[in-house]
Amino acid sequence: MTPSVGEADRTSPRAGGSRARVRMTGAQRRQQLLDVGRELFAQRGYEATSIEEIASRADVSKPVVYEHFGGKEGLYAVVVDREMQRLLDRFTSALSSGGHPRELLERAALVLLDYIEDETDGFRVLSRDSPVVGTSGTFSSLIGQVARKVEHILAAQFSTTGYDPRLAELYSQALVGMVALVGQWWLDTRQPDKRQVAAHLVNLAYNGLSGLETRPQLVGRPRLAPSPESPAT
Repeated sequence: MTPSVGEADRTSPRAGGSRARVRMTGAQRRQQLLDVGRELFAQRGYEATSIEEIASRADVSKPVVYEHFGGKEGLYAVVVDREMQRLLDRFTSALSSGGHPRELLERAALVLLDYIEDETDGFRVLSRDSPVVGTSGTFSSLIGQVARKVEHILAAQFSTTGYDPRLAELYSQALVGMVALVGQWWLDTRQPDKRQVAAHLVNLAYNGLSGLETRPQLVGRPRLAPSPESPAT
């Protein structure tokens, strides 16, 4: 069969140790480069990752990378934007169903810890400062988006309890920032268990230093793990 337009070669093992050429569509090649870039940027960072290394890991020539993304900056920007959307979607889903403020805080903490556990490379990419001028896909900008969602929830809660709803922005930034920084710490330590980490975060945020529980526990039920996402194209 004649290969369709946009297909590109890749190699695969053949009996006897030689490598045969296998066809890959343009969409498949783009996804492969995104996966390779995500892994390398997570392992080595943006500056230490070269176009040559990306091309070599994907078993393509450098012009193929330029054809799909215009260069390393373009690939990095797409990787970051994709990871931001994945994590933001998780937060949106977890916080959209309403509930008691303590349970909402638990969900927010577990969303980030679940993402770190499930998508470690993605979080490593997000938590690095973006070196690309003009790129809005930074960890701080992502946290800002999440804080704005939490702000609306807190404002409604403050209005019903007599607190000034104008302070919701301050509190949302404080709460989300605390969870995000602990998440970065837990990325490498992975101790204690994520539910214990979430429980202690909620203990501090909800009870305050003057009312800390000695053995905090989460009050919400464990949520079912999300189904695997379809690969982006």
